Amino acid sequence: MKHAISFILNQEEIQLTVDSHRTLLDVLRDDLGLTGAKQGCDTGECGACSVLLNGVVVNACMVLAPEADGAEILTVEGLADEEELHPLQRSFIDHHGVQCGYCAPGMLIAAKALLNRTSRPHEEEIREALVGNLCRCGAYPDIIKSIQVASRARR
Repeated sequence: MKHAISFILNQEEIQLTVDSHRTLLDVLRDDLGLTGAKQGCDTGECGACSVLLNGVVVNACMVLAPEADGAEILTVEGLADEEELHPLQRSFIDHHGVQCGYCAPGMLIAAKALLNRTSRPHEEEIREALVGNLCRCGAYPDIIKSIQVASRARR
């Protein structure tokens, strides 16, 4: 079955028709060319496909595309403006929060959600916010430091 859906994606209105069985991750990557959200486990365990859906971190692999109808979605591509990286992105670069980069989009989205609700999170709050994201490189100390530094410079 096909569904006509519309949503706001990174501050841009999107309208398209999708099959019932397709996930939001499939639509973002295959139809819209936004490959920041990664296809990792396909079971909602790794966080590589994290996006903000109406301000809440979700695993895009677990959300059917028709469920996004009327939603506001933010992907990692939407963090930066045209001229400047988001403070989180800059901090991840400056403080080595990115190693292989596979987990980085999900980590950045989880961090963005945290900073949206807590301006100066403590280390334990950061750890809790990242609990759904796995880093195979073990860069957690640098990721935490990156978020702490960004919380002081956020916009």
